[in-house]
Order: sequence, then structure tokens, then C-alpha cells
Amino acid sequence: MRDAIIVGGGIAGMSAAWRLRHSDIIALEAGNRIGGRLRSERRGKYWLNWGGHVFGGEGSYADKLLKEVGVDALDLPGSFSALSFKGKTLNGGNVNLYPFKLPLSWGTRWEIVKAGLKVMKAVKAYGRVNKPRKGEDYRVRQQRIYDFMADKTFAEFTGPLSPDADAFFRPTVSRSSGDPEEISAGAGVGYFLLVWDKGAGLARNIVGGAATLPQAIGDKLGDKLKMGAEVLQVVQHNDHVEVTWRQDGKEHTEKARYCVMTTPATITHRVTKGLDPVVYDALGKIKYGHYVSAAFLTNETGRHAWDDVYAYCTPQRSFNIAFNMSNLVRSMEGGERAPGSSFMVFSPATLARNLINLPDEKILEIYRKDLEEVFPGFGNIVVEQSVQKFHDGLAYCFPGRNKVQPMLMRAPNRIYLAGDYLGSWYTETAIQTGLLAGEDINSKLYTDKLLPDNGFSY
Repeated sequence: MRDAIIVGGGIAGMSAAWRLRHSDIIALEAGNRIGGRLRSERRGKYWLNWGGHVFGGEGSYADKLLKEVGVDALDLPGSFSALSFKGKTLNGGNVNLYPFKLPLSWGTRWEIVKAGLKVMKAVKAYGRVNKPRKGEDYRVRQQRIYDFMADKTFAEFTGPLSPDADAFFRPTVSRSSGDPEEISAGAGVGYFLLVWDKGAGLARNIVGGAATLPQAIGDKLGDKLKMGAEVLQVVQHNDHVEVTWRQDGKEHTEKARYCVMTTPATITHRVTKGLDPVVYDALGKIKYGHYVSAAFLTNETGRHAWDDVYAYCTPQRSFNIAFNMSNLVRSMEGGERAPGSSFMVFSPATLARNLINLPDEKILEIYRKDLEEVFPGFGNIVVEQSVQKFHDGLAYCFPGRNKVQPMLMRAPNRIYLAGDYLGSWYTETAIQTGLLAGEDINSKLYTDKLLPDNGFSY
């Protein structure tokens, strides 16, 4: 019997496996790539990116893991608040003045100001709720965040808006894969805090690309990591877990003292048997939206307007946001700017639903048309392009999500849950829950070995 089996090769799974690497474990990944929704590839000094890309700063769980594994991450220097809308691009200055710098009617501007004042007031309140409190357990803080403005959608909070006024808020709110009509008001407000205050959230890039971290862990796991291993069933018994998977056309079953399920809630709900019924029911209530993204490598020379920008908000386009994934590289250049850049565009929620069933070539055609309007001449400098589709893009926070959280936080028996759906900090939540699951299992394994005949079942 093994000490533990980790199901899933995303960053949550690799975090758990890293913490348990000295024990008798295996980690099972159904695909042929480590990282899950962290996908990046190096291209010389740049890297293409298709998934998660920002991480917690000093003192975060991501920071702890990066230092332990030996992977570098740096603060992003570029602006998060650039806007391309109505044929104009704005960057810098007071974002509250943006409506007055765009060709909008005075009626639309007044709508934006009224809704914006409500959002600003709520962001201040959210900032107080979000702030860690001394000696506080992370689960208490997370529940407080989920409880904030949890009884209505963001669209209900702002009230009806005209299309142009709505476009000022929708791209920021729908980053979570849910539309303003679907996600809770509190979750939508939280996104504005992340954009307006980089210090309040995730504002680091991994040097070499986000997938560098899970890939480095996977490499160090060696033959403990099994690729192409699709888990069919995970059964929890009183004193062990039984995991069945298919690899190379053959079914395998192994027993372990513990299991860490790091797959999306939809998969965990489908394959697990014998879970606490309350936990099992809660897993079935988690809601996901689609993500579609594309990466572009360019070959321009000389400085460009985007060099000092990390994120462009792009309302009423096929994508919500254009990310300059070479912003960190620019900040590390001591002298002459090197040729080229790396971009990622990103479509969540309704935008993703409109694209996800189209051929990649058609998606790229749509993206290139919009990019040409945002960055005139962009089409002439693209040397590589590629699409990524995530059907379970991200679990979004819907009204009432706060009532599900206590069920998911119940003390585990043999099956542990880990993943970004368990909290509101994305990569940070995934890493945190993976590491903590591994640490708790380590503690129980040590107890089992030191006191094997104590009569208790851990």
C-alpha cells in the first residue's frame, strides 16, 4: 500500500506531490502535459502563455513553493489599467477620468460615474474584508470574503446599464469565466480591487513562463509521476483509498493510505465514491465557465507603446483582455530593446461560449482582426500563433457560493480536496490547498509510523 496518490497534474497536484515527495507516492495526470491550466512554452528570451500567469508575492504560498523548488518570479512593472475602447487607447492617469476621455455621450458618462461610485465604495469595503487579520485561520478569511455581497449578482448590484456603460465594467468582472449576470456582486467587486491595487492580489510572473513551476516539480518527481493516466474511480474506505486508472489501454488499481484529488470539482464529483455525502453534494454545486485564449509571438523592432503595459482591457471585442507577456522581459533589459514581444488574448464567459466550438483557424482570424484594430500593424509582425480551449476554465463565484464553502472545508478522512475552486485567489488557492493537504498527510503518515498500534484510524 502506498502512502498517498495524487490525482491531477496541475499546480495544485504538483504542490501536493512536492510536499509528499519523500514518501511512497504516485501522481496521476490524464494528459501528456504537466501544469493543467498553467500552460506556457519558452521561445528564446520570451515565453508564450495560454493560461494562468500571475502569482502571489512575498510571503505567499506561491512564494514559498517557488523558493523551495528553485524557480524565480518577479513583480510585474507594467500597468494593469490600460484601456482600448471606441478607437482610443488610454493608459496612465486617473482611471476615474477615462469616461471623459472617450467619445461617449454625456448620458453614458453619467451612467458610468453613478455605477463607478457604487463600485468604488464597495471596493473599499472589500479591501477591509480581504485584508488578513493577525492569528486568523485562512478558512475564516476565505469565508468572510465569500460572505461579502453574496446574495445578488454584480449586474443586480450596478443596476441596468446601456451597452457602452456596461462595457466599462463587463471585461473586468467576467475574468472569472462568469458574466456579471452570473457572478456574485462581491466577487465582481473583488476583481476591481485586483486591477486597481496590484499590491492587493497577484502581481508576479514566473521567469520563463507559468508552467516552469509545475514542470520543474514534475521533473524532480521522476517515475513517481505517471502521464497519460486517466483516473476512472477513487473509492474511500475507512482505512485506505483505492484508485483505478487507465494507462496505455490497460487498467490499474492501487491502494494508498491517502489520496489528494486536485482535478476540477466536476471531475472529482464524477470519479469519487464514499465521500462524506455533504462534501460530495457540495462538489456538484460548483459552477465553471469556459476559457478560450491565444498566444502570439511577434518580431517587431524598436520600442512600442505596449512595452510599459501588462494588461489592456478591450471592451466589445472577441477577447476581454490583451496581456503583454513580454512586459517582465522588458523590465530586465538593461540597454537596447530586443526584437519581438509575446501576447496573450483571453475570452471568458459568453465570449468563450461564442468561440469554443469554432475551429482554431477561425478563432485566430477573429482575434487577429480585433488585434489589428487595437494595435494597428499587428498582423504584419506575428510569427507564431496558437489557440487553447479550456472547457472547465475556472470555477466562478455565484450568489450563494458562500453557503457551499463550509461543506467543502469539512475535515477530510482519506480523500483530500485541493484546487483553485476552493477559494478566491486562483493560483494562490491552488498552491495553498495542495501544500496544506500534503502537510496534513505528512503529519498523519509520521504518526502512523511512530505509533502504528495505537488503536486509532487517522
